[in-house]
Amino acid sequence: MSLLWDQHACLPLEVGADVHQLNRFDNSRPTYVSVNAGYSPHSFAQTVALLDYFRSAVNVTQGMALAASVDDVLEISARGDIAIGFDLEDSAPLDGDLDNLGRLADLGVRTMLPTYNHQNRAGGGCLDAADGGLTPWGADLVRHMNEVGVVPDGSHCGRRTALDMSDVTAAPMIYSHSCMNSVWEHPRNITDEQALACAATGGVVGVTGVGIFLGPNTPTLEMMIRHLEYAVDVVGINHVGISSDHSFDVDDFQREVAEHPEAFDESYTRWGLIRWMQPEVFVTLGEALSDRGWSEDDVAAVLGGNFLRVARQSWSSNE
Repeated sequence: MSLLWDQHACLPLEVGADVHQLNRFDNSRPTYVSVNAGYSPHSFAQTVALLDYFRSAVNVTQGMALAASVDDVLEISARGDIAIGFDLEDSAPLDGDLDNLGRLADLGVRTMLPTYNHQNRAGGGCLDAADGGLTPWGADLVRHMNEVGVVPDGSHCGRRTALDMSDVTAAPMIYSHSCMNSVWEHPRNITDEQALACAATGGVVGVTGVGIFLGPNTPTLEMMIRHLEYAVDVVGINHVGISSDHSFDVDDFQREVAEHPEAFDESYTRWGLIRWMQPEVFVTLGEALSDRGWSEDDVAAVLGGNFLRVARQSWSSNE
């Protein structure tokens, strides 16, 4: 049975969060889930505290285990447990110190976005009116990610910034959770140019299950497959993957949107409360693709094989 690789899911970003919720991804396939451990409001100390808590909680929760390496992913998932890793949505948790990246990698962070929606020290965000591109510090950040085995991630970044990332990186970059703008126009979705530049690095575009990115707040398998098939037409079967971007902290997120409208524009709010694809639906994607006539090899590539390849190429310095 082919591997299911979810490149981004969100627990509540607080010590004490219920990690047992991740067992909702349990299914008949070997499974890996990358869990977000911090974004733009978080300091290095806060992120370390979250990672320490998540790691200890996963260690004592039945049905899952920490995966420090690709071999761990394969071993853990093969025995029927969910393999868990971590990602960061923004470079703010580094506190401006590139050396902190290696420290977070040691705690299991395997992918990171330089920016989250808005301009910071690294570059521009997808909701900025103007994007000046990756800054010199941002370019150094991408190079350092290559060195320590953290995969550069263009989701939430501005389009110029993300294109600059693909020029700077010496290893594959990804879009962990971004749909295709040609299918559904949204500032969080990526252009064909971005997708092609990502693929040219050996990377992967991870189509996500969030309603407002798939269509008019429509988190269905039909809409997800529409984006997947378009992405495959643009970049080829070897450069497309998936992520649920499921928000187990939905109440916290909706409150954040309501209390900080400056951080989330009308593209997040015009269809009412955001709807997410449920994990129990997300894990049936492989069967849905097979029912549409996808070959077994193509299903395996998109469900997890392509992200697994990137991990093999990029995580090695941490194994």
